[in-house]
Amino acid sequence: MRKTILQFNLIKSLSIGLVCLLLIAGTAFTASAQQSISLEKAISLTLERNLTIKQSQFNEAIDVENLNQAKYNRLPNLTANPQASFNYGRSIDPSTNLFVNQSIFGLSGTLSSQVLLYQGGLLKNQILENKLLVDVDKSNTEKVKNDLVLNVVTTYLSVLTNQDLLKASIQQVDIAKQTLDKTQKLFDVGNNTLADLSQAKASVSTADLNQTTAQNNLDISVLTLKQYMEMDPATPITIERPDISKLTDVKTQYDAQAVYTSALSVNPDVRLAELQKQAANQNINVAKSNYYPSLALFGTIGSNYSDARKLTSVEPNGTLVPIGEVSGTNTPVVTPGYNTIFSPYPFTNQFGDNFNQAVGVSLQIPIFGRFATRTTVRKAKLNYQIAEVGAQLAKNNLNKTISQAVLDLRAADRKYASAQQTYQSNKDAFDVVQQRYNVGVVNSLDYNTSLTNMNTAEFNMIQAKYELIFRSKIIDYYLGIPITL
Repeated sequence: MRKTILQFNLIKSLSIGLVCLLLIAGTAFTASAQQSISLEKAISLTLERNLTIKQSQFNEAIDVENLNQAKYNRLPNLTANPQASFNYGRSIDPSTNLFVNQSIFGLSGTLSSQVLLYQGGLLKNQILENKLLVDVDKSNTEKVKNDLVLNVVTTYLSVLTNQDLLKASIQQVDIAKQTLDKTQKLFDVGNNTLADLSQAKASVSTADLNQTTAQNNLDISVLTLKQYMEMDPATPITIERPDISKLTDVKTQYDAQAVYTSALSVNPDVRLAELQKQAANQNINVAKSNYYPSLALFGTIGSNYSDARKLTSVEPNGTLVPIGEVSGTNTPVVTPGYNTIFSPYPFTNQFGDNFNQAVGVSLQIPIFGRFATRTTVRKAKLNYQIAEVGAQLAKNNLNKTISQAVLDLRAADRKYASAQQTYQSNKDAFDVVQQRYNVGVVNSLDYNTSLTNMNTAEFNMIQAKYELIFRSKIIDYYLGIPITL
């Protein structure tokens, strides 16, 4: 019996040990499967994977091909035109240009080439325009990247904010539950009223609701960050928390005009608008090129074959054919008779004999084209004016945005300082109220009011802290400084 008990205990101990090992292994596997995401890694993954960037890069590649083609247009072209036909009935023999009444099989072919010598600088202007369009697309890609980086930073800070808010809400739930437990005990001994107990229960419900809201906000911000990184929503990640002690080094005083002057040379929106204006101006030159004559050099070679064409030859037939008489004697004049012999004309011989070449220049002079060129030029000028206004509008928007960003940073600095003072004051007040509540001097309503004030002040301080960080990073963004935490 004792041996059986010992065996049972041994098996039980081994089972418990095995379960613990499995739990530890499962926990280790989950931890290793989670990706640790820092701000720098989030930005790197976004720039590497985001599909919006890939779309912009594909558009850029298309314009690179257009530029290459504009360069290739300076080369001569080469065109082959082979043709085969069967003709029936009365038709023209393509090799003799004579009418015949028979079935004819014919072959012909030409090889032609042409190179444009001059058309008002059209080819040169098209190359310059396409170079500018490539620069436009490159600048647009950089704009997309910069905008995404800013969005990632915003979302990353939102995740950090929501994490702190969730942590604070969990602490509020713990405090509310402790208060409810104490109120319940006092109610049970008759030292608290039912209203006090109901108020404590309401505080727990409110704290639970705040925790649920904070968790939901955190989940949404993490999901948004994953979407920027083109990551499966089910992928578990952990967000690395930066050292918030750097908050004391945040620069909050900037001159808006100085920031604007520096931003003009690096801001992708302004650069994009300026390049679009240059491309629109170059398009005017392209349109004007159609006013000028075009001069082209061309050359062709060709040959043909027809099975209706025959080789002819003659041979004596042993007869004498009279061709006249001698005057005065009437003596007949004769010549040997010949028979005409028709033989097939071999394809290679005929094709070689019919070989022909041509070289020349062609000049096309536009005289009247229903005002098409004039309309194209006018539209190009209007597009340039639109681009010019767009470039100025981009500068104005940048100036306005930077001025607003500088004011927002100053306001965020004052708000954070005020939020810190408010939180500390409410915390000190709550500590006093809690001590007095514990000895029964303060009722539950005053206690819960003080607790709510402290919690609200803590929430506001957390939000103000990250708002200050975000506002400072906005200035770094406009100055072209890489955003880091």
